[in-house]
Amino acid sequence: MNAQTPHPATDATSVSAPVSTASEFCPRLLLVDDEPRLLSSLYELLRDRDYHLVTATCGSEALAQLTKVKFDLVLLDLRLPDMSGHEIMDFMNGRGIDSDVIVMSGDVGIEAAIGALKRGAYDYLRKPYSREELLKTVENALAQRRLAVDNERIAQRLETSERMYRSLVDSSPDIIYTLNQEGQFTFVNDRAYQLLGFTREELLGKHYSVLIHDEDLERARYVFNERRVDERTSRHVELRLKCKGNGIERTFSNTLLTMPMNAIGVHLPEQSAQAHYGIYGVARDITDRKRAEEVISYQAYHDILTDLPNRMLFKDRLGLAVIQAKRKLTELAVMFVDLDRFKLVNDTLGHVKGDELLQQAALRLKECLRKGDTLARQGGDEFTIVLPELRDRTDAKVIAEKFLESLQKPFDLDGHQVHISASIGIAVYPSDGESIDELLRHADIAMYQVKALGKNGHSFYHNSMLDMSHQKIALEQALRRALEQNELEMYYQPQIDVATGRIIGAEGLMRWNHPQRGLLSAGEFLPFAEENGLMLPISDWMLGALCRDLLQWNAAGGEAIRLSLNLSPQYLDRGDFFEKMRGALTRYGISPAQIEVEITENICIRNPLYAIEQLNKLCQLGVSVAIDDFGTGYSSLSYLHRFPIHTIKIDQSFVKEIHDEQGHYPVILAIISIARGLGLHLVAEGVETEIQARYLQANGCSTMQGYLYHRPISLTSFIGVLQQQAPEHLRTELAPPVLAAFQA
Repeated sequence: MNAQTPHPATDATSVSAPVSTASEFCPRLLLVDDEPRLLSSLYELLRDRDYHLVTATCGSEALAQLTKVKFDLVLLDLRLPDMSGHEIMDFMNGRGIDSDVIVMSGDVGIEAAIGALKRGAYDYLRKPYSREELLKTVENALAQRRLAVDNERIAQRLETSERMYRSLVDSSPDIIYTLNQEGQFTFVNDRAYQLLGFTREELLGKHYSVLIHDEDLERARYVFNERRVDERTSRHVELRLKCKGNGIERTFSNTLLTMPMNAIGVHLPEQSAQAHYGIYGVARDITDRKRAEEVISYQAYHDILTDLPNRMLFKDRLGLAVIQAKRKLTELAVMFVDLDRFKLVNDTLGHVKGDELLQQAALRLKECLRKGDTLARQGGDEFTIVLPELRDRTDAKVIAEKFLESLQKPFDLDGHQVHISASIGIAVYPSDGESIDELLRHADIAMYQVKALGKNGHSFYHNSMLDMSHQKIALEQALRRALEQNELEMYYQPQIDVATGRIIGAEGLMRWNHPQRGLLSAGEFLPFAEENGLMLPISDWMLGALCRDLLQWNAAGGEAIRLSLNLSPQYLDRGDFFEKMRGALTRYGISPAQIEVEITENICIRNPLYAIEQLNKLCQLGVSVAIDDFGTGYSSLSYLHRFPIHTIKIDQSFVKEIHDEQGHYPVILAIISIARGLGLHLVAEGVETEIQARYLQANGCSTMQGYLYHRPISLTSFIGVLQQQAPEHLRTELAPPVLAAFQA
């Protein structure tokens, strides 16, 4: 080899260049010849072109290069000193070395050429060859190789694309399918098996009707068979599809899937627009959505607690019963049932046990009814019943007596034996009214008549009972006068920090100084106020009274404490509630930090988003928020962390269950854990015994209110109690201003 011919060992650039670079941008050639002059001339002939050239003078060097580097083309002399070119090609074929070979030989025999071509040589050049012949052969070989590489790359991309497409189609959450002109499946993805239980093999070639629910077949035929060629080729329809099961029918024995199917006409491009080729469809499983809609619809017309029809559904059924009775000239009865002594049970055992009592009572009432009768929960402890197609009033009387008899048996509420009764009012169509509202109102009046006569009984409505309505109107007027004549008063139940024994706040509770009946608690008149639309003016008064009482205490120079105000759901729903609060605080000069608003859990589920908005405004104002009677409502914990709450109050029904200081009361512990996890202040209500106090304090609740410490007391007494905990030097300073304020 002459000086101009680089030895393979020294051709570092060529040998070490990346394979992908050589193959993609610049072909890599191996020149093998034992004649130095021929090798040098070959090298010089090719060096000016964009090739990477590597040379070898013998077979061993050629094999070494082929082992290390990937070459696009090998120019191979057949006669080498250590082995033949045929042996090198055998080596390449045995190792699967993908390189094209152009054989160059001075051998005039045909056997050498045939042997080279049999071993896969691209071409055979006989020495001496012309310059043009060599260059043309090399260019053609490389061009064919580039074309083969490009074709392979395209094929790989197509294969990758197809794999990706199939993967996307098979992993789609929807069923993707195609139908031919006869409505037979030509393609369906794996989702059909996952959702319906049918494999692809079971469906291909089958008519789409094998999957369609029998009741939806006519609609399916209309959608799939209608030929549309305009812009409305896309159609949408909901169809129920059969699921493969163990039964012969293999339909909806256990699983029912409701599917909206988007069917799109597919046309062959070479045919006319009128030639319908087939259908491409996407079926999406909306079973969960349909079930959710059914649940929502059911809950809209049923009471969540008792699973009975609610007031809305009851009125619908009563309306249909009235129409039917009018057509058939028959009678029907409407009953209004109010549970006696329920409030006592609810206040004594707590709301949870009260709810259990309502559920058990509803089951007993339902067992007394005939087929076709409707029992509904009107609200609270009130139930309504419609008894269609009465033969006479005796039918209604018999059922009412069954109600009373079934309720006489004691109710077991986790070991507590509870006895209740019922007051039942009955109105009969058409003699006691011909409209829904008339019948309900008169049944309600009859029920109140039973209550007035001692409860635990039933009575049919008659016109003389209207006096009861007049009494209710009189009570409403008396409550309105109470607002005007300042008969209402705020009482306060102190909240104690048991670690220090100091009063750190108080809950404001309303009292009515009734001229004839004396001091009435809020529970005796507020339910009536809510029913008759008086909660808004009463709440306005309560907010003003709380601010005035705080103003007196602050003016006397007392220690800053926080007073809590129970907020009626009706008052929160009022659009100007926030402005009322801000106006009162500004008018009386009260710091918002001294006010805490108490809401019940049920406010959180009435209209949670609106409640969050209103309470956020309060918090921005500086007023804190507490959840009263926590754990007795039906609010979702998922909403709890979204509400701007500062305090959780443990309901007294849970506290009353504490009888053993070493006992385990999981509800109490759960509420304490929730408060701690959310970083909220915790107050226990209804603490009446030392055992209860010690158990609560030992488990992390240090703020309490209840008869163990103080009953609800008037403002005068409350300030007196606060003075007792004030430092000695402040007591004499506080007393005269405070007394003067009350004398004023």
